Amino acid sequence: AVLVAAKRARQLNSYYRALGEGSYEEFTPPMVDTPSGNYLTIALEEFASGKIDYHYRA
Repeated sequence: AVLVAAKRARQLNSYYRALGEGSYEEFTPPMVDTPSGNYLTIALEEFASGKIDYHYRA
C-alpha cells in the first residue's frame, strides 16, 4: 500500500506541476477534498477512502 501511495503522490506532483504550466489533460486530479497540500497525505487519504485500488501481478 505504501508503494501505491508513493506512486500516486508522484502523479499528483506531476499534475500540479503541469497545472502551473497550463497543461493538465493527461493527469488525474486529486480524488478527495482535503486541506492538505502534501501529495503523500492526499494519496494516503485517497487510498484510505477507497478511491485507489491495486492488484498484485501473479
